[in-house]
Amino acid sequence: MRRLTVVTGFLSTVLLATALATPAAGQEKVGTKPADVVYQRAVFAAGAADGTGTDDGLSFAAATGTTSYTDALGTSTWEYARWTGPERALGFPATELIASWTADVPAGSWMQVEARARNGSGLTKWYVLGRWAYGDGDIQRTSVRGQGDADANVAVDTLVAAKGRRIDAYQLRVTLYRTPGSTVTPRVRTLGVMASRVPQREKVPVSPAGGAWGTELDVPRRSQRVHQGHYPEWNGGGQAWCSPTSTTMVLGYWDRWPSAQDTSWVNPSEPDPEVDHAARHTYDHAYQGAGNWPFNVAYAGRYGVDGFITRLRTLTELERLIGAGIPVITSQSFKKDELPGAGYGTDGHIMVVVGFTATGDVIANDPASPSNARVRHVYPRAAFENVWLRGSSSGGIAYVIHPPGHALPPTTPGLPANW
Repeated sequence: MRRLTVVTGFLSTVLLATALATPAAGQEKVGTKPADVVYQRAVFAAGAADGTGTDDGLSFAAATGTTSYTDALGTSTWEYARWTGPERALGFPATELIASWTADVPAGSWMQVEARARNGSGLTKWYVLGRWAYGDGDIQRTSVRGQGDADANVAVDTLVAAKGRRIDAYQLRVTLYRTPGSTVTPRVRTLGVMASRVPQREKVPVSPAGGAWGTELDVPRRSQRVHQGHYPEWNGGGQAWCSPTSTTMVLGYWDRWPSAQDTSWVNPSEPDPEVDHAARHTYDHAYQGAGNWPFNVAYAGRYGVDGFITRLRTLTELERLIGAGIPVITSQSFKKDELPGAGYGTDGHIMVVVGFTATGDVIANDPASPSNARVRHVYPRAAFENVWLRGSSSGGIAYVIHPPGHALPPTTPGLPANW
């Protein structure tokens, strides 16, 4: 994954996209083989607990040590508890790994997620995949730069195997921190890993119908562009807020978005304060943007939903989720002429797929629209699938956010489960 700055006439944004190589000019690759993908949920009862408990998730039970932590807010001392998960095989040699989680992290606490991989040379070191807090008074929520070595690197939120290396298996480690002597109880509700190997194809075949043609979910519409210039301390304002705007739309669909009390800090003259609130609480201080994929899912988790980051292999798979009443947030990149009806080009953009027309085209709530009323777009199926799934784009990245009681549909038979 790499950091990309996008300027598209009306859209200027900073987002995430995969650092997959693009074939040389004249070497366009066409293939039918989908990405290798697996999603695995952590089982907290397995592994090694060091001060953590497993009552309804992974929680802080007893301090096992103290440490100091320094960032722009200053230096503070924290007591901590830790869980180390068992090693888990993937079933194929992966090139990337993304962890995502939902957690209850009250004021006076925070958490860190790490991973290490097994490759042909043995186990790697531990890599930090995120330091998370819902609020912004204890630590600065952040990814961690400069972790690269001969085995792998962390591109914002993605563990990427070094050239010639692979990821055959992995371990997770979660450390929960709180103010020394307090009774604050941070708790991880869900945690999982998506591992993948995306083919470097530039042309993706159109997938067959998946049962959701003619289905459109009633997802609220929010434009990031109406927030241009708002709160520039969080990545320049709304022109770069496609990810938190999309996350907000899905929270609204589930009737789980912030309350008036939550958003009371927002200037009352500004529209849709829930979008400003999401941008503030997904902002990654190292990446300097609100587009960290797991941070958006973790933010949504604040409102009682479950969620995870995965890759989908086809629009047929995405239709399974739409058919189950679950909108899907997608990441894609494209030139202006590659997605008819968009009217712009981007090196990385997030939107919400809310349904399909009767002929199978994609209905998306695209936050890069000039107003809420114009957020709904219909994109040709073949064009959308290509710019979303190809190797030079995100390779099918999706945020799946749903209430715990709303069941996910079955995954694709005969393939590793990717949700």
